[in-house]
Amino acid sequence: MTGYLVLGCVLIAGVVLFSAAMVMRRLLAPRAVVPAGLTTYESGVDPVGSGWAQVNVRYLSFAFLYVIFAVDAVYLFPWALVLRDHHLGRTTLIEVAVFVAIVLVGLVHAGRRGLLTWEDDA
Repeated sequence: MTGYLVLGCVLIAGVVLFSAAMVMRRLLAPRAVVPAGLTTYESGVDPVGSGWAQVNVRYLSFAFLYVIFAVDAVYLFPWALVLRDHHLGRTTLIEVAVFVAIVLVGLVHAGRRGLLTWEDDA
């Protein structure tokens, strides 16, 4: 029963801290609306030109490749660290083989679409 008591106390403390932060923000935040406060800016730099910009779809393919390699690293490195454990059996090996196969399917797909080649736009 003490586990539920601790969980309840943590939840209550979280709600109290969140509520206190929101009340303090409401009390301390400036409310005066000035024209400078209504303009958009990026990292403190005033906007120049129109707000519309054309984005190359190639960035989506970079994101796709990043996800493939990041997920690969996130799951394979911890698995490699516990590889010496003798309790890991065939099931673990099959699971990792399925994971690597899924990553390879993603890489083959990227290769077929030409995402793994580098082309200069110049």
